Amino acid sequence: MRKTLACLALMLGAACQAAPPTPFAFGVLNHRSLQATAAYWNPILNYVSARSGVPLELHIGRTANETTDRVVSGQLDFAYTNHLFTPKRDRLGWRVLARQDSEGIRGQVVVLDNSPIKTLQELAGKPVAFANPYGFTGYYVPMDALLRAGVEVTPLFSGNQEAAMGHLLSGEVAAAGVNHQVMAGFAQRRQLKYRVLAESEPYYDLAVMVSPRVSAADGEKVRQAFVGMMRDPEGQRVLQLAAQSLGLSEARGFVAADDRDYRNYRNFFSQTRVPVNE
Repeated sequence: MRKTLACLALMLGAACQAAPPTPFAFGVLNHRSLQATAAYWNPILNYVSARSGVPLELHIGRTANETTDRVVSGQLDFAYTNHLFTPKRDRLGWRVLARQDSEGIRGQVVVLDNSPIKTLQELAGKPVAFANPYGFTGYYVPMDALLRAGVEVTPLFSGNQEAAMGHLLSGEVAAAGVNHQVMAGFAQRRQLKYRVLAESEPYYDLAVMVSPRVSAADGEKVRQAFVGMMRDPEGQRVLQLAAQSLGLSEARGFVAADDRDYRNYRNFFSQTRVPVNE
C-alpha cells in the first residue's frame, strides 16, 4: 500500500510540474548559408536565453525573402533584420532593441579586380547579382545607385549575399550589389580581389527587433542580455566562437539601439528610385 501511494504521489507531482515555456521564434536574415547562419547564431541565442530568462529559438527561412515573409505573416517574435523599414512594413509596429557595435554597413556595386569594367555606365544591359529583392544594402541601395547613374541592368537574385558573391566569383555576372562587410569577409576567405564601382553612405547594421505582441518587459530582458555580452567573460567567449565560425578576425558585440538610429533607412525609402512594393 505504501509503495502504491508513493508511486501515485510521484505521478501527481510529475503532472503538476509546469511545462517548459514555448520558446519565442527568433528569425535571422540570411546573408550566408543556413549552416553558417546557424553556427553563428545558435550559441548567441543560447546565451541570451539563459541570461534573460526569455527562451529564444532560431528560425531561418530557406532564403532572406522567406525569412522576411515569416516576419510579415506574424510567425516570428524577434528578428535580426533591416527589412522592416519600408513604409508598409514600418506600420507593422516592430521595435528596435539593439544593433551590432560597428561603424555601420554600406551598399556597394563591385566587380572582380581583373574585370575590364571601370564605371557603372559600362554595366548597362549586363547581368548583376543581388541577394534578393528585399535586401537593403544587397539590393535597394546598389540598385538605386545604378538607376541614379541612368544604368539599366539585368538583376539575378541569388537568395543570399554570399550566393550573389559566388555568382560574381564564377563569372556568371558582370558585377554584384553587396553589403560591404559581408563582401570583405567573403573576399578574405576566398582570397578574392575586387574593385568597388559605387559605395553608399553608412547605415547602422541589422537590428535586433521585437514584435509588438511581445511584452515590453520580455523585450527589455532580451535587450539587456544582448548588450551585456561584451561585459561578461562568458558572453565574450560566445561572441568570439561565433566570429571564428565565420572566419572573422574579431568578435562584434551589441549595443542598445532604438528606432531613431534607423532614420536614414526611412529617408532612403522616401527618396529611392527603386520601386518599393513591400
